Amino acid sequence: AKEIKDPVATDEFVRQIAHDWKKAGLKSADYALCEYAEKLTLTPAEMSEADIKHLLDLGFSQTAVHDAVQVISYFNYINRIADALDVDLEDDIVSWEQ
Repeated sequence: AKEIKDPVATDEFVRQIAHDWKKAGLKSADYALCEYAEKLTLTPAEMSEADIKHLLDLGFSQTAVHDAVQVISYFNYINRIADALDVDLEDDIVSWEQ
């Protein structure tokens, strides 16, 4: 297997993103995608065409934006179900808060 040498793929970088993505040193397009995900998660009624245009202007394709919306929405959906039903984490899943 080829060893990954990209610093973006390091465990520490992933931890930084999980802890505070705004301070993780993301590239501008990745930062914008995280902003989009946060807005869609916290204030979905405030989403606008301008939000999508911003991602397109940063180089994301229509397909990439569509895929991102599906993934973000799916995780929001699953998390809301888990919260509503008070589902516990499985034993082999470690919380990012630890």
